[in-house]
Amino acid sequence: MKLAVLFPGIGYHVDKPLLYYGRKLAVQRGFEVIPVPYGNFPDGVKGSPEKMKQAFLSALQQTEEILGEVDFENYEEILFVSKSVGTAVASAYGAKHGLRTRNLYFTPVEESFSLMEQPGIVFHGTKDPWAGTEAVKKGCREKELPLILVEDGNHSLETGRTMRDLKILKKVMRISGRYLDGKITEEKII
Repeated sequence: MKLAVLFPGIGYHVDKPLLYYGRKLAVQRGFEVIPVPYGNFPDGVKGSPEKMKQAFLSALQQTEEILGEVDFENYEEILFVSKSVGTAVASAYGAKHGLRTRNLYFTPVEESFSLMEQPGIVFHGTKDPWAGTEAVKKGCREKELPLILVEDGNHSLETGRTMRDLKILKKVMRISGRYLDGKITEEKII
């Protein structure tokens, strides 16, 4: 049995494109999927280390409650699909419970890299106001994580140009699918 757990971001719930289609990829590959619908974050998190920590701790506590009954021992493969602050929550949760996971890390915040110890692939937009590109590149080098850069992409990997954004989403999902299929992806720009 295989399990995929979805960890949303602040304001980026599991029905938004990266997590919605990430979930579909997992289901097509035989994963049971559990979303972690945490919420009730403080306002003004961006730019406030104190509020970011508060949001992270709140999400982690809610995750403990939501996943409390899951017996991870029953699964031969565990995939965490995470977005933004969810990358930190997924990493912290996995470490606390000694889980061996594979990860789709969508647009991690810089603070996530101090927690990211499990293998995965990172997606980052070069115009992401929540995380600087150089910091993300450095974190990926240090953690030996493949990095997919989306040129001019924001924190949702979007550029504001609808047709280009759809092409980007398609490429991101194609690369994610290759990762799920066990094919290592090198660093690249899309």
